[in-house]
Amino acid sequence: MPQPVKVVLITDGDRCAQHAVESIASELGLRCISASGGNPTPISGEEIVHLLKEVPYDPVLVMFDDRGKPGKAQGETAMEYVANHPDVQVLGAVAVASNTTGIQGVKVDACVCGDGDLVASSVDKNGRVGVHKEDDEMIITGDTVDVLNDMEIPFIIGVGDIGKMKEADSIDKGAPVTRKAIEEVLKRSGVQYGRKTKN
Repeated sequence: MPQPVKVVLITDGDRCAQHAVESIASELGLRCISASGGNPTPISGEEIVHLLKEVPYDPVLVMFDDRGKPGKAQGETAMEYVANHPDVQVLGAVAVASNTTGIQGVKVDACVCGDGDLVASSVDKNGRVGVHKEDDEMIITGDTVDVLNDMEIPFIIGVGDIGKMKEADSIDKGAPVTRKAIEEVLKRSGVQYGRKTKN
C-alpha cells in the first residue's frame, strides 16, 4: 500500500505567491503543485489530490487562496478536502496574514516576521510583529486561514504577504521570510527532503 503524500499547506496563491513558492520548492528540492496557484484557487481539492498522487517525490507545497473572501470559499474548501484525504499526510501549514475582516483567524505555533526572525508573536500582512495580539496568543488573520481551526495540523507558522512584505520577502531576494517558514515546518516535522523518490 503506497505511503501518503507528505504536504505543506500554503494559504496564499496569487501570482506573486505562486512564483515565490515555486522558486522555494526548486531551491529546497521539494515539489510544488503549480496548478494550485491562483487567486482564487482555480482547481478543486479532488483535482489537487489527483495531482499529488502523480508527483515523483515529496514533500509537496500546495497553495490555497480565497481571494479575500471572509467565508469558506474555493481555497478553504479545496484545502479541507486535501487535508482530510487518507492519501495525504499534512506536515504543517504556512498561514498568511491579510487585511480581510470578519474572520476568526488561527492560532499559530510561531511566526517569521519581516526581519526574518522566528518570533512568538503574531504578524500582519507586512510582516510587522504583535499587531493582532489577543490575550497573548499568536493569531494570524487571513482570508484562507479560518478552516485550519477545523483540521488537525501538526505545526502552523505565520507570515505576512508572500513575496511582498514591503519587499522584505521579495522574490528577487529569494523570498527569505516564506522560505524560512517552510523550512521551519519541515524542521519541526522531522522529515527529510530533497530526495528524488517517494518514501
